Amino acid sequence: MVVPYTTMIQILFALIFAEMALIVIFVFKTPLRKLVIMGLDRVKRGQAPLVVKGVGSTIFVVMMSSVYSWLQIRNRRDNDGDGDGEITPTDQILAARHLLEASLMGFSLFLALMIDRLHHYIRELRIRRKNMESIKKQSRIIETGKSGSQDEVKALEGELKTLKEKVTHLESELDEKTKEANDAEANATALRKQSEGFLLEYDRLLEDNQNLRAQLQSSDQRFSKH
Repeated sequence: MVVPYTTMIQILFALIFAEMALIVIFVFKTPLRKLVIMGLDRVKRGQAPLVVKGVGSTIFVVMMSSVYSWLQIRNRRDNDGDGDGEITPTDQILAARHLLEASLMGFSLFLALMIDRLHHYIRELRIRRKNMESIKKQSRIIETGKSGSQDEVKALEGELKTLKEKVTHLESELDEKTKEANDAEANATALRKQSEGFLLEYDRLLEDNQNLRAQLQSSDQRFSKH
């Protein structure tokens, strides 16, 4: 479907006026500029940039086609072939139409590029302002900390001294507990060895008892025979 000439020109003029309105909104700091920036931020996410690039490439190709057609008409001789180089009124109208289309499309692409750059620069400026504000806030906090009262510093030093004393006391207690645990382990080892000796002695006495009983039984048997 071919777009009529007048409709296409109207669309291009409407596009150019809309882009000019966006540029004016970017120039003046108003609540509307914030809304427009937020809208462009959302548009530049996802697949939208690819769509915009595709539309821009299509407009550029159509613009180059119009320029080529205008150049062809400019270089065309009259149909009679007499070489005088005159252009017919129809060709003049067509050339003017192609030139107007190419001019409008080129101007719209230029304004679109301006809008993109303005949006980028405004975002960068906002980010830098936020960074500067955060740096200033941190510097204020540091200055406030440096200008604190000496009482707070002394209190912190006292707490640090107390903590060091507690650590020293706990280390001494730990050494004592470790020494006691080593002594208890040594005593347990000695008792274990002593109990092993008692068990061996018990086994020996038990064996001797059994031998004595065997001897007594044999003696009783010999006496009973006599």
